[in-house]
Amino acid sequence: MAAQASALHLDVETHQAELSQDAGHRRLRMTWFFQGMGLAALMLVGIYSVGGLSHHDDSEGSSGHDTAFAFVSAAPGSRIGSKQTQATSSATRGTPLQMQLASSSRSMPAVGQFAQPGGPMMPPSSSAQLVQGGSLRTWSYRSPNIDQVQVVLSSEGRPLDADIELWHGPDNTPFKMRVYSENGGMRPFSAVVETPRGPNTVSIRNIGQMEFPISADVVHDMIDRPSQEALSESTIVQGGALRTFPFDPSVDSVEVLLTTDGRPLNARIELLQGPNNNKQVIELYAEDGRDRQFFAILETPGSGNVIRIVNTAPVEFPMRASVVPHSINNYMDEGAVLGGDVVIGCDVGF
Repeated sequence: MAAQASALHLDVETHQAELSQDAGHRRLRMTWFFQGMGLAALMLVGIYSVGGLSHHDDSEGSSGHDTAFAFVSAAPGSRIGSKQTQATSSATRGTPLQMQLASSSRSMPAVGQFAQPGGPMMPPSSSAQLVQGGSLRTWSYRSPNIDQVQVVLSSEGRPLDADIELWHGPDNTPFKMRVYSENGGMRPFSAVVETPRGPNTVSIRNIGQMEFPISADVVHDMIDRPSQEALSESTIVQGGALRTFPFDPSVDSVEVLLTTDGRPLNARIELLQGPNNNKQVIELYAEDGRDRQFFAILETPGSGNVIRIVNTAPVEFPMRASVVPHSINNYMDEGAVLGGDVVIGCDVGF
């Protein structure tokens, strides 16, 4: 009897333990269930709030302001401004962040034009490069068929100061120039550089300050050619001597051609407008003035323009200089009043 009682008591205790264990599992499941429901409710609230904010931002942006950039296909977890983006479909998951240029109400200056002072400067052509102050750009030509290239430098109206060199082989600089212009927009620089027996490399260094960027371009097609007048008329300039060439106010640009008989060429070209007022200065060197002659077209707006050429070489190295008008403005006298006031020392047309 005692054994039966003890066995019955053990069964009762075992049954009670099983009931208490089942109750514990049931309470644990209920706890997990309520926690899951609470987390789902929090997620719904968060999604609703984010959706409301994004709807408000979209409506506000579409009513008043144009966006300059639009971000599409954002990756999960990426931020745009102060909002958190989420991928809503399996197709967008794993897609990298892309930036597309959207339409804007502000119009940018077209290619070939310069922006207003203080705005971004656009290069004058599609192949031109913007050279910041103190930086260097190079143009290489490996083909021996390219015998000439044209170098064009300009700015948005600020001073222009650059070094131009022709590299032909290692440590060989057969031609180099130092170019300065008081106003790179009104008086840009355009010159032809001889590049026989390639390969050749043209380097342009902006030696001006960081506040004075320039637009530089080197092309091998549509090269300016000297006129027959420039080829036929020339003046001998002995070493150490100088020559001056004054021009009428109707002359808008002039051609400058410097050559030698095969000796080195060292010269200084100055565009003067007024007493000792240098508007443009070019200092050049060529190891062979016949093989690498210098030809440039200089802009001469206004009146009182004088081209001064100085042969900076010794007396043993003479050169020939030809300076002739390139373009003439035939409408300078339009608007003049007979018997009107006469102003001395001022530009015509004021």
